[in-house]
Amino acid sequence: MFFKTILIYFLLFLNLYASAQFVDSFNGEGKPKGWRYRTGDGSANIQFKQHRGIATIYIDATHDTLGIWWAIIHHRLPEIDMKKLTSPGYHLRVEARVRSSTARKRINLCVNHQRTTDYHANLMEYDIPDTNNWHTISMTARDFETRIGDTVAVQLAMMDWGLSKYRLDIDYIKVDVVNPDSSGDDIGNPIPYHPQLADPAGFTMHIDVAHDAVIDKQFTHLNFNNWHARQSSGESINLLTVNGTQMAIMRWDLSSLKGKRAKRAAILELTPFSVHRSPDYEKDFGMVRVTELIGGDPLWDERTVTFDKLRAGKPWEEVINTQMIIDDSITWNKNGKMLFTISQPVIQRMIDNKTSGIVIRPLGAVNATFYSHESDARFAPRLYIDAE
Repeated sequence: MFFKTILIYFLLFLNLYASAQFVDSFNGEGKPKGWRYRTGDGSANIQFKQHRGIATIYIDATHDTLGIWWAIIHHRLPEIDMKKLTSPGYHLRVEARVRSSTARKRINLCVNHQRTTDYHANLMEYDIPDTNNWHTISMTARDFETRIGDTVAVQLAMMDWGLSKYRLDIDYIKVDVVNPDSSGDDIGNPIPYHPQLADPAGFTMHIDVAHDAVIDKQFTHLNFNNWHARQSSGESINLLTVNGTQMAIMRWDLSSLKGKRAKRAAILELTPFSVHRSPDYEKDFGMVRVTELIGGDPLWDERTVTFDKLRAGKPWEEVINTQMIIDDSITWNKNGKMLFTISQPVIQRMIDNKTSGIVIRPLGAVNATFYSHESDARFAPRLYIDAE
């Protein structure tokens, strides 16, 4: 049995090297050769080291404040067969095997060259759901325009993970020129970065929120389900508020979807009531963060929930994912709604009862309000889902 196991690993090892034009299995010590690394848009620090066949990205974001930092590792690829890559039907494929120190985080893979101006065009994100397992991910860059003489590079990035210390282990990264028709689909459920919003009318299920409420990080023992605004007519409207201390939490009853698979990303629909922010700060400031509720009390009730009760004794960072699902500015569309894409892995966890809801948090200085389901059923937070 021992020799059979060794043989299997040996064959996997041979396949890894035989099938790729570039592969780094990080068998050296210290700084991985040929790799550059850096951070930006914040105060996170990065180290990149290899030891015993594994490379590790170490991030210290404890001095960051806003949480919009990014950290990348980058390698130029002189080994790539550019003649083959520029032939019809061939594309660049990147594959990596990774393990995360923190659960429910996303990383991304990207390819670019010296003429690249849109660094999001050939970029895909990948959901890492646990800390116990290695996960293989791959991306085929189908829209990557190249020419003979281009200097192609591969890039892996961590973005907006939070304000703590994090680690990402990498077993290997390999790059090859492939024909997707014969090489198979990509691995790891690639998620488009800031995908174009789908039309809500195209979804088969429209599900209104079951519970929604406001929680307050300053007044942690108080319930704010009756948070409201009074209009000039004297009518009171129940609202969900997002600001420096307050967050909106939402929970749906998806029991009818038990055992089903989300076919694609879902859409979250909110109806804004008001937004206060400064026009002086544009980039990633004065927005809202749509975040996954990953722990705490999974059956919280809007009539009794408080910040403390939701946490159920855990640090809030273990209850509310510190990495967003998506960030966005608060803008009204023609129907007076605001739409957010909820990725397929997140909506699947909601269907599977592994995620108990969605949290809307502030990004920077903003005071935003949305209609709660108590105010008017037409304005209730709503999910649009396709499942099978």
